[in-house]
Amino acid sequence: MSAAPPPPPAPPASPVTWQVCASCGSEISETDPRLPCPRCRGLLELRHRPPAQGGNALRATFDARWGVRRGVLASGVWRYGEAVLPTAGEHILSYPEGNTPLLASGAVGRWVGAPELLLKHEGQNPTGSFKDRGMTVGVTQARRVGARAVACASTGNTAAALAAYAALAGLPALVLVPKGQVALGKLAQALAFGARTLLVRGNFDDCLELADQASERLGVYLLNSVNPFRLEGQKTIVLELLQQLGWEPPDWIVVPAGNLGNTAAFGKALVEARAWGLIDRVPRLAAVQAEGAAPFAQSFRGGFAQRCRVEPHTVATAIKIGNPASYERAVRAIRDSKGVVTTVSDDEILEAKAVVDGAGIGCEPASAAAPAGARRLIQEGVIRLRDRVVAVLTGHVLKDPETVTRYHQELEPRPARANRPIEIEARLAEVERVMGG
Repeated sequence: MSAAPPPPPAPPASPVTWQVCASCGSEISETDPRLPCPRCRGLLELRHRPPAQGGNALRATFDARWGVRRGVLASGVWRYGEAVLPTAGEHILSYPEGNTPLLASGAVGRWVGAPELLLKHEGQNPTGSFKDRGMTVGVTQARRVGARAVACASTGNTAAALAAYAALAGLPALVLVPKGQVALGKLAQALAFGARTLLVRGNFDDCLELADQASERLGVYLLNSVNPFRLEGQKTIVLELLQQLGWEPPDWIVVPAGNLGNTAAFGKALVEARAWGLIDRVPRLAAVQAEGAAPFAQSFRGGFAQRCRVEPHTVATAIKIGNPASYERAVRAIRDSKGVVTTVSDDEILEAKAVVDGAGIGCEPASAAAPAGARRLIQEGVIRLRDRVVAVLTGHVLKDPETVTRYHQELEPRPARANRPIEIEARLAEVERVMGG
């Protein structure tokens, strides 16, 4: 009697996390290091199987981790591991990052016209910007796929974060920045943390194209926001502010918009949070661009019928981008949240920055686009006076010291909020004269 044939092999278990092309729908493994989509060169994004428990149980899991002081769960990113990268395991690399404050300021709220305004200050991350949230996940993934080196194009903050996390991981780092267009504080960080820094004679978009070519030719792992793992970390800005609000979502989340990684990440976070029962409604997103670097706003005004590109010009170097890489994903985020895109002038950005700085909070110029944009939307009646608004400050005040000193010491005509230093002789009478007004 012949032996029974062996049973057919069991079908592979469905993955917890995988990558999907936003353009053609192709699916690839989460550990496939190729960027962009190998079939159509579209942007990839991560999909996660819904956690086994959602709603109250998932909120309770996240809440129970709040306040952990040591280990991976001390991170304001990895606290939400089920929503970020559930399979990261022992590869996780963390400072920790996140755990940034949600601040109320009467002075800023009055200026904006929203007395209950809250400021989510991402400048309190380890290298001084929100980029650390994305970089902890991006470099973790680089370790998972065995990357030999990591690279990015940057207007400054990405370079600083990449350099720091690569140094922690012991990986060589390559950063490409536009020559003469990066704030001193950010360039200093990239150099101090040991990244090989290339000053490119061009703008950010030129740097990104060159970084993409270099990653393919040299086999380095690209960690710009085209990398979907970066956006998974940046989602936690939204998850953390929702948790800080007791999982009661605000009416609006206002965010500066440059390369549109945050806009895309915020939209993804909100859709997933609603689908998994963490929140019962989706807040509206407001993406704010500088008037001189506003391709996304131009597209929005035309109903996103056409993707616009511009030659960018703005004092807010972190959002000085004319061809944002995450455009398609950000369009979906605005549509999914019934959001809006607006613009503010450089003068409005600098005034908003002076208000935030003068309130003792401080931020870099690009961050100030958020409160400036909220103010404009309130004046236009888009945001109602009774709406609950959270504006995201993306970077620390010391990221761009030149702009601070130029505003307060050099700009003419003198801005109303300029705080001019006063030179005196070394005599008490001089101090008394100045203090007496």
